[in-house]
Amino acid sequence: MVTKSEEDQLNRLEAQVDNAGGGAWEYLCLVRKLKVRRPDKVLKHGLAILNDSKKRSALGTEEWTLCEQVAVAAMDCQSLDVAKDCIKVLRKRFPDSKRVGKLEGMLLEAKGLWAEAEKAYSSFLEDNPFDQVIHKRRVALAKAQGNITTAIECLNKYLDTFMADHDAWRELAEIYISLQMYKQAAFCYEELILSQPTNPLHHLAYADVLYTIGGLENLQAAKKYYASTINLTGGKNRRALFGVCLCTSAIGQLSKGRNKEDKDSPELQLLAVAALEKDYKQRAPGKLPLLTSALKSLRVSS
Repeated sequence: MVTKSEEDQLNRLEAQVDNAGGGAWEYLCLVRKLKVRRPDKVLKHGLAILNDSKKRSALGTEEWTLCEQVAVAAMDCQSLDVAKDCIKVLRKRFPDSKRVGKLEGMLLEAKGLWAEAEKAYSSFLEDNPFDQVIHKRRVALAKAQGNITTAIECLNKYLDTFMADHDAWRELAEIYISLQMYKQAAFCYEELILSQPTNPLHHLAYADVLYTIGGLENLQAAKKYYASTINLTGGKNRRALFGVCLCTSAIGQLSKGRNKEDKDSPELQLLAVAALEKDYKQRAPGKLPLLTSALKSLRVSS
């Protein structure tokens, strides 16, 4: 996951390259390092280097890394002729490379030749059943065709082997949410919280799912995970603060007529409201009346 400082560094370097024309190689290296997708910029600046014989020769063996990077960016931008040319150069240099074979499979995907791409990926998995990249390409292939059921099956099969892949758990959760399969999504986020207990985004996403499922027990659990998100972010996550208020209101409605032990404690809600009011006074004082009105409609206030 890219941090704020890394994103700022990338944006500064991108502006420098766009305005002054220098630092293109450093920019491309940073894009690779951070594993972010800036295909239009990568295609533009990568081709500028590859088409300049002096700059290209100065790269040494890194020329092939750049060819691969430009090929992927070209496929993202649907510049399939450029991608084909880059892959052709790589195949000539590395005739037996499975890595180049994966690029060829991706090119088949980009062309919409689904059956041929699937055949190529199945062949790779026969040689190496533990190739994570190919497993993920099959998921992408199924999603591109709108075959969500197959994508879910592929992801679940993949996670049976690679249980520590956080990105795969998160992708599976997002697919389940898109299908309104919230209990299955909740399971995915539970796995993520177990493996990365200090990541506030997992706590927040899990709380959102529990709130969506509803019911007193789930709402109480959602409030706890919103609270843990607030704790992990130093009280700076507005979504979690609003989540506490929403849960408090919903729990209050469901707890009417119940025993005292079933009812919710107001302390956290009061702290959340105070934090929201302070934040709005500092950042958007003109919208403070809207916040006050919204909190009153939830029957929560400081």
